[in-house]
Amino acid sequence: MSNPSEPEVMAKMAADPQVKAVSRDLFDKACSYRYSYNWSWLGRPIIQFPEDIVVYQEIIWRVKPDIIVETGIAHGGSLILSASLLELAGGKGEVLGLDIDIRPHNREAIEAHPLAHRISMIQGSSIDPQIIAEVHARCAGKRVLVVLDSNHTHEHVADELAAYAPLVSIGSYCIVFDTVIEDMPEDAFPNRPWGRGNNPKTAVHEFLKNNDSFEIDREIQNKLLLTVAPDGYLRRLK
Repeated sequence: MSNPSEPEVMAKMAADPQVKAVSRDLFDKACSYRYSYNWSWLGRPIIQFPEDIVVYQEIIWRVKPDIIVETGIAHGGSLILSASLLELAGGKGEVLGLDIDIRPHNREAIEAHPLAHRISMIQGSSIDPQIIAEVHARCAGKRVLVVLDSNHTHEHVADELAAYAPLVSIGSYCIVFDTVIEDMPEDAFPNRPWGRGNNPKTAVHEFLKNNDSFEIDREIQNKLLLTVAPDGYLRRLK
């Protein structure tokens, strides 16, 4: 009998109830200590789990997009991560970040970074029709990857998916972060408008019901023990 393939092993791990329970418990306990705030990328806070960062670099290296559209900038760590990976991949790849509020000290730090030449930023709502039109124009004729990580309510993410998923190139990804909100304790976000039943994962599931051009990349999901994006790595098929 031949040894099982790596995807088969990862699928078995992902289905293991003990692994799932331990991972779920560790994730929730780590979040109570603001675990995702521990990390930076090339000098800028990134606010992500390390496993998601590793998977993201695998995707960038494989897809080699011409442009990465990111909604949500915060301190800019994710923009710097994307820019650094595009720099390593070669070519003229660029990152376009959107945020309703780009704070001056964050903009200044991003623009002063050695990788700033690969980064552009637009301030305003990611679902503003004028901004959507500008992003579509910037992406015309390019190989596109999209990352959604701004307002985490169902309605906002659904609107972002409607606006930006059509830009994603075949074989590339629309990555929706913080879908894990649906799986977290009811009281995890007491001062936020999102929570169970109203979050990125509910928007993703609704989107996939009405769109057969994308699928959840299960091979990626199966190997992630700690992720903020369960069901959030969406690969475009057609």
